[in-house]
This record gives sequence, structure tokens and C-alpha cells, in this order.
Amino acid sequence: MGLVNHTVVTHFILLGIPDANGLQTILFIIFLAFYLCTLLGNLLIFSAILTDPCLHTLMYFFLCNLSMLDIGFSSISTPKMLTNLWFQSRVISLGGCMSQIFFYHFLGSSECLLYTVMAYDQYVAICHLLRYRLIMNRRVCALLAAGTWITSSFHTTILTRLAFMLPYCGSNVGDYFFCDIFPVVKLACADTYIIETVTLTNTGLVPITCFLLILTSYIRIIYFVLNMYSAEGWRKVASTCTSHLVMVTLFFGPCAPVYTQPHLSKMLMTAVQIFGNVVMPMLNPAIYTLRNKEVKAALKKMRGGQMPEH
Repeated sequence: MGLVNHTVVTHFILLGIPDANGLQTILFIIFLAFYLCTLLGNLLIFSAILTDPCLHTLMYFFLCNLSMLDIGFSSISTPKMLTNLWFQSRVISLGGCMSQIFFYHFLGSSECLLYTVMAYDQYVAICHLLRYRLIMNRRVCALLAAGTWITSSFHTTILTRLAFMLPYCGSNVGDYFFCDIFPVVKLACADTYIIETVTLTNTGLVPITCFLLILTSYIRIIYFVLNMYSAEGWRKVASTCTSHLVMVTLFFGPCAPVYTQPHLSKMLMTAVQIFGNVVMPMLNPAIYTLRNKEVKAALKKMRGGQMPEH
């Protein structure tokens, strides 16, 4: 049966961040600053990569994809959260809630897979340098990037459809600050065991698989580095991997408690989700740009400065 026949609820009411009474203005200013920095930082990196021919390489192709994902990811829940804080507008339509769930998991899964592809790219660049252009040619990289988006879309469509095939005919008040699967399905007028089991399996399987693949890439890189006798080679490898390793740690850290233990305390769950939704997308451009001389040179060129001497 279709969604219309199952669903009575036409909108949801999101109660917002717990225990935020009296702090709305301060939180609004903080989250707005984070959001604007996220948009500005990622748009600058995206523009620099597109406009500077020196950055038209495979590594920056993946970084460009990452910037697009961060812009989208931060825009899923932050604008609605800002509206909630400033205007006390807590209503979200059924379609809006479905869109939040779909794009939240779609972009989150895509970013997870993209970090895995970037780890493989670094493995090939370090351990198979002489064959790098043969292995990681433009066609392969385009297929890998497209595969992350297509796989995530398929994975997320299943989760979203299962969540909204349930009948919603009772309370429409969600005790959360954005629509996610676990808070929403709690409002369903049916047994949610299947959807919760499928969600835990899917949202756990993707990050665990990606994490193991990334770990395998780094184990191979470390094994290769241990056989190197050049201090300069060690420094180059460390410089290449540090930014990616930091971002992987920050990305998988919040994922682990949220989707492996859905019954965490409300305050802890909210803090972890805010970090992942608001802070993380802003950190990506900062970490990659501050450690990357080529990106900094491209940004300097964009604002009319002189390129540094090589």
C-alpha cells in the first residue's frame, strides 16, 4: 500500500535541543557562525580547485567532492535548527522530515565511502607510486566517486522507505532537533523492531566496512614506510596522511556511539550529533587547507596575491 493510505500525520513538531531554554540567542549566534564558516570555507576550496589548473589532479578531485558533501551535510539540519532557535518554529512537514532523513543518511554514507576511496588513493600514491597514474586514472576515479553516490543513494532509499511505510497516526511530537530515523520511528503506530534492526544493521555495516578498509590501507602504508630508510620519505608520507587520518578519526568517532547504541542519554546523543552536523563540516576545509601549500597558494592567487616561488 502507498504512503498516503498508511499515514495520518501530515507534519511533525521537533522540540529542539534539550535544556536550551534561555540559551536560544547564544546558540543561534554560535551555530550561525559555524554554518557561515562552513559554507565560506568549503566554497573557497571548491572554487580554488575549479579555477586553478595546478589543482586539477585526482587528489583534489576527491577533495572537491568532500567539500560538496560538507556543504550539503551542514545544510540538512542547521537552517531548520536556526529557525527553531530564533523564531521558535518547530513544525516540519512530513515531506520535509522525509527529505531530512534521506539526505542526512545519503550524504553521511557518501562521505564515509569517500574517506575510504581517499584512503585507497593514498595507499596507491605511497606504495605504488610508479604505477599510480595507471591504477588511479581519471576513468577509475570517476567510477569510484560515482560509486559512492550511487551506493549511498540505494542504501538510503531502502532506509527511508522502510521508515515511512510505517503508519503514523498518534503523537507527532519528536523530542529531537532534526528528523532522524530513530526519533521518528518511535512515533509510529506499529511495531518498529524490523526497521530498527535493519537501520542498526545498515548504518553499522557501512561505517564498519569502510573503517576496516581504511585501516587495511593504513596498515599497508605503515608496513611500506617501516621499510623506508629515508627521513625525507617518512616526512612526505606523514604530511600526505595526517589530514586524512585526523578527519577519519573525527568522522568515525561520533558515528560509533550514535548508531551502535541508539539508547544513549538524550544530552550525549544531542552533543555528538551537533558536533557531527555543525562542527565537522567546518573542520574539513580548515584541516586540509592549513596543511596544504598548493591550496593556500591557489586561494592567495584567487584574491590577487602573488604565487609563492617554487
